[in-house]
Amino acid sequence: MADLLVTGGAGFIGGNFVHYLNAKHPDTRVIVLDALTYAGNRSTLQGAANAELVVGDIRDTDLVEKLLRDRDITTIVHFAAESHVDRSISGPDAFIDTNILGTNSLLKAARTVWLAGSGKPHRFHHISTDEVFGSLEPDDPAFRETTPYAPNSPYSASKAASDHLVRAYHHTFGLEVTTSNCSNNYGPYQYPEKLIPLFLLNALHGRNLPIYGDGMNVRDWLHVEDHCRGIEACLVNGKPGETYNIGGGAELPNMTVIDTICAEVDRAFAEIDGLAERYPDAPAAKGKATSSLKTFVIDRVGHDRRYAIDETKARGELGYAPHHGFDDGLRQTLRWYLDNERWWQALL
Repeated sequence: MADLLVTGGAGFIGGNFVHYLNAKHPDTRVIVLDALTYAGNRSTLQGAANAELVVGDIRDTDLVEKLLRDRDITTIVHFAAESHVDRSISGPDAFIDTNILGTNSLLKAARTVWLAGSGKPHRFHHISTDEVFGSLEPDDPAFRETTPYAPNSPYSASKAASDHLVRAYHHTFGLEVTTSNCSNNYGPYQYPEKLIPLFLLNALHGRNLPIYGDGMNVRDWLHVEDHCRGIEACLVNGKPGETYNIGGGAELPNMTVIDTICAEVDRAFAEIDGLAERYPDAPAAKGKATSSLKTFVIDRVGHDRRYAIDETKARGELGYAPHHGFDDGLRQTLRWYLDNERWWQALL
């Protein structure tokens, strides 16, 4: 695999992708460009021997051009984004700046170096989300690549705009691009503002588990390693100009996810010696059920009811298929957080 520039590679999905490359393609050189905002951490990259971190902003077009030229890079995998819906509601501007203007900056740099410069074969792979498609009714078919865009939050609107820019640079300028729209990721290194790590850590510390509305909003859950596998398939087998949906095949109501988290925390305290001493405030440390922490709160503004991914195209054209079942993947994720307390304690 060619050397890569990975934007946002010190974040959750980007960091996992760097580790995936390090394991699967140890000879591949990876340049990580990350601004190290609150969700980007140097420690996420520890152990990735093939990665070099460059601290910088994707909106710095000159910096990106210099990296592409000086390192002779012909592949960009673009993860860098503001991604938390709640933050986009309270402060949309950062999402416009990073997700739209930042993506445009990367595209400009790639066009300058690759099309007006070297003329070498290249690839710009853009990571997007299923949220750009809006909300589904219970009986609606799952999102396909041809589903019309209907974003409902400032976050999803900014990602939709970035998707359109990537498409436009392909059709107008001939830039060789691919885009993948993924479902809800979970796994190691996820910043504890998202549902699964937030509820895991709250449960360990005896804090409430805040459930929006009735808890029956439905999402498709994708283990981050399966997502990395899908991105690799896009780079190897994807056709320029095409988009691919990457899903986990685990469409679940939030309440089911939360109940599974509670059950797995209870299981961990029953199976792991010393856990009660490490986390004495957890209900499970006192012989109580973690589910006792469940608390219903006012629903999020504009909360999409259901997302679902149809990954038929990715399976057929890329050979993609998820390997992780949700129950096993969640159990592995919980055990990772228990084994890597130093990583997340530094964030808190």
